[in-house]
Amino acid sequence: MLIRVLLVEETDLVRGALAALLTREEDIEVVAAAPGCGQAVSRALSYRPDVVVIDCDGGDDGALGTSLELSERLPECRIVLLAGSATPEYLRQALALRVAGLIGRNSPCDFLAQGVRKVAAGERFIDPELALLALSSAKSPLTPRELEVLRLAADGTPTREIAARLSLSVGTVRNHLNAVSRKTGARNRIDAIRIARQSGWL
Repeated sequence: MLIRVLLVEETDLVRGALAALLTREEDIEVVAAAPGCGQAVSRALSYRPDVVVIDCDGGDDGALGTSLELSERLPECRIVLLAGSATPEYLRQALALRVAGLIGRNSPCDFLAQGVRKVAAGERFIDPELALLALSSAKSPLTPRELEVLRLAADGTPTREIAARLSLSVGTVRNHLNAVSRKTGARNRIDAIRIARQSGWL
């Protein structure tokens, strides 16, 4: 019985390479592809795949949101995330969401087909290196909102713009940044960003 797969990958070249890698397997069929998370759910609802493979290189937050929505709307569909430069915190969030498969981009080529088969059979397939990375660093003491504010601050976004983008008051943004500095033991905002990056929280 063929395992029906939907591929979610923004880059045409990588999407084609993943499709070629999977279609050479006799028991796997790539039934559709989506050029990003924005179209993943609608394609999945149309094609009803057994497994959705989502490339979340860089720790894209959209992949986790898409995984959650797919789990709610298509509970019979299993999710495999391909992670490249994702942070330990991102990997921990993926594991907490009970994503069925988590595979590193630098894993052996046969890991992808193995992972698809395992999750299609109702099991989990977690790349050991990614599991170790997720467990090797300290858990973030910051709330999701504090991380969101800090991530924007790390990109150089001014306080007023952060407030506008997150629909918060300027005072609330400052309170979040003060809480971040207190929780991380940082001397200032720059130091807090450095600590968060070194700890793998950003």
